[in-house]
Amino acid sequence: MDELLRELAPRVVAVVARRSGDFDAAEDAAQEALIAAADHWPRDGVPDNPLGWLARTAGNRLVDQRRSEQARSNRERVAALREPSPASTPEAEADDTLAVLVMCCHPSLTPGSAIPLTLRAAGGLTTAEIARAFLVPEATMAQRISRAKRTIKASGVPFRLPDAGELPGRIGLVLRVLYLVFNEGYASSAGPAIQRTDLSQEAIRLARMVVHVAPDEPEAEGMLALLLLLDARRPARTTADGDPVPLPDQDRALWDGARIAEGTAILDRAVVRGRVGEYQLQAAIAAIHDRAPAAEATDWPQIAALYGLLERMTGNPVVTLNLAVAEAMANGPAKGLAVLARVEEPLAGHHRLEAVRGHLLERHGDTDGAIAAYREAARLATNLAEQRHLAAQAARLRARAGSQAGR
Repeated sequence: MDELLRELAPRVVAVVARRSGDFDAAEDAAQEALIAAADHWPRDGVPDNPLGWLARTAGNRLVDQRRSEQARSNRERVAALREPSPASTPEAEADDTLAVLVMCCHPSLTPGSAIPLTLRAAGGLTTAEIARAFLVPEATMAQRISRAKRTIKASGVPFRLPDAGELPGRIGLVLRVLYLVFNEGYASSAGPAIQRTDLSQEAIRLARMVVHVAPDEPEAEGMLALLLLLDARRPARTTADGDPVPLPDQDRALWDGARIAEGTAILDRAVVRGRVGEYQLQAAIAAIHDRAPAAEATDWPQIAALYGLLERMTGNPVVTLNLAVAEAMANGPAKGLAVLARVEEPLAGHHRLEAVRGHLLERHGDTDGAIAAYREAARLATNLAEQRHLAAQAARLRARAGSQAGR
């Protein structure tokens, strides 16, 4: 039931928004219709035309709201919202889905606003569910979503699918937001758990939708491949107590082979198109990790080469941070530390910089430096599971140093 409602959510928003010309009001009405369906359908059964039922219910809610707000001159237009939805073609449904995703990822919105709006309008999550995922009060999240919708309304951009010339740039924004949604689920920035499966799975579902509605965009395929290849490791990424397990220490027998096979097949289709982008490169790196039968069999020189290309393409300091690890594994810790020096300023105060520093210094034999770096990383981390893991790394090295000193 939840999956059906989430699949229908963007299409309901699209139908009502196109008729009313008001994305803000349409999204609110669609949410009310989804809540009504979640209440009625388990008891009464799913209607023969669930999209029509939702569209009519949302239209009726909008009519009731506007009856008290609009003057006589608008009644004829509002009444048209009660008309049954025309039968939609698969092409129209695809356009509706993409239009909602593109509108949620509006260029005037910050990622902090676009992510919850996407989860609500395109993902069908309630405000309460989104608030729980981001560990904020429901009222705070409601205000954030309302501000995002007001920003879209003030922009004056009509609710429509972008022209062919506009679409590639807008798809890029959509993919960026989905990537951020997945990352928040894959490696949570705050809270007690390292993973939030609901967010990562929603990002994968929406990425599948984007590939379906934009089949000629290789970066959309690259994004989906990347998410699948990363998510395949999810069962092995934490202990039974929820503490993170580093990639080299993970039990690869727990990895999801079906997801790895699907992700690599999608990536292979994308790269032959000849337009390689950053998500395809990241997916290629993930595929090398996933295909290695053991950590020591990982092709680190190839990974380092791909991160070097990705760094030149994006200029992203986080990519350089990953390149430092790859260079250390391929060519020794001294090489990795030299690369790390390039991001000291842009990543100052970020716990991942200190965590990587601790890892590289440990490999380099500088135990005291590694302990200090791990402690600083634990101090800066905002996720409780990561704090525990980093503090444990420092304690492990301190105990080992004490043991060696006592011999």
